[in-house]
Amino acid sequence: MSLKIASREVAHVTILDIHGRIILGEELGQLRDAVHRLVNEGKKKIILNLVGVDYIDSSGVGELVGCYTTVRNAGGELKLLNLTQKVQDVLHVTKLYTVFDIRDDEFKAVKSFDYFFAK
Repeated sequence: MSLKIASREVAHVTILDIHGRIILGEELGQLRDAVHRLVNEGKKKIILNLVGVDYIDSSGVGELVGCYTTVRNAGGELKLLNLTQKVQDVLHVTKLYTVFDIRDDEFKAVKSFDYFFAK
C-alpha cells in the first residue's frame, strides 16, 4: 500500500493527513518532500495526522525525527495527531514519545500552537 498524503489548513495550521505505511522506500520520500515543501512555503505550524498509518518501520521513525528537525530548524513546530496503537508502541519502545508533542484531538492540537490556549 503506497502512502497517501493530503494537505489542509485549519486556523493557519497545516495538517497533513497521512494514510498507508511509513516505510523505507518511496513512502519516506513522499513524506520528506511534503514536509520540505511546506517549510519552503513558509509554513511553520505543521501537524502530521497519522490516523491512517497502520505500520511504521525504523526508517519511518527516523524520517519522523528528520521532519521534526527540519521544521524546528526553520523556526517552526511539528506535532503528531491521532497515533494508531502500532505507531504509539513504536514511539514508546524507541523512547521518542517524549520528543514529540502528541495529541489525540484535532481541535486541541490546532489550538496548542496558540500559546494562550496551550494549557
